[in-house]
Amino acid sequence: MRIVVTGANGQLGRELMLRSDPNYELIGFGRAELDITDLAQCRAVLEQVKPDAVIHCAAYTAVDRAETDSDSAYQVNAAGSRNIAIAAREVGAKLAFVSTDYVFDGSSATPYNEYDRTNPLTVYGKSKLAGEQLVQTLHDRYFIVRTAWVYGAHGANFVRTMLRLGEAGGTVKVVSDQFGSPTYTADLAQMLLTLVATEAYGIYHATNSGSCSWYEFAAAIFEEGGLPSKVEPCTTAEFPRPAPRPAYSVLDHSAIRANGLPQMRHWREALRDFMQQLHNEKG
Repeated sequence: MRIVVTGANGQLGRELMLRSDPNYELIGFGRAELDITDLAQCRAVLEQVKPDAVIHCAAYTAVDRAETDSDSAYQVNAAGSRNIAIAAREVGAKLAFVSTDYVFDGSSATPYNEYDRTNPLTVYGKSKLAGEQLVQTLHDRYFIVRTAWVYGAHGANFVRTMLRLGEAGGTVKVVSDQFGSPTYTADLAQMLLTLVATEAYGIYHATNSGSCSWYEFAAAIFEEGGLPSKVEPCTTAEFPRPAPRPAYSVLDHSAIRANGLPQMRHWREALRDFMQQLHNEKG
């Protein structure tokens, strides 16, 4: 199966490109090779490659900056996704669009189902929801895959930030009133490949199982890393950000269950594996 990966130099895209499976031929494009905001270029690239599927990871992900740079966020997350949807449909390729928990407002007290009402509070969330809607309108064989709290071996992420702070010693304050599900890119990449091999189109929530607060996540990182630093809980109000974070963004995996697909493992097990990988790389 020939698969084009957009955003191949990003955190998730790079993880996908490292997958080794004889059933998949992965062809990655970074921003320099494929400008998704250019419809003609999207058409030309996909027409040349003629993939069976496209996994669309390219995105504008600067959540806080998007609040004052909304044009760029919509140009990439909405118009760019429109362009990929059009080009993929024209060459007969399935499309997996990676979306986000930010399409919800975080006011729920129970995990969000795939069909719960969306209500994004940020420009980033609104632009990703616009991308979802354009994909649904312009393509008939799509997987919209919402995920959250993503970390992995590539790029900047919460785990790497905590490890850097933890190694410095002292005390680190982390918010304890925001809840979600940490998601390891290796597990998310495998889920995306599993999905595009099926015909079970629709909206999916894909995160590692279980949930925690950012504070609990940080404490687990320090524990797994054997770091001397201490982590202390604080409130969101103590760390105001330009873009409000969802207070509760745990995602329910009902579509994965309904379609008989394998559940992603518990976030703590995934974190342990990632930390072991980092340890092995350091030798």
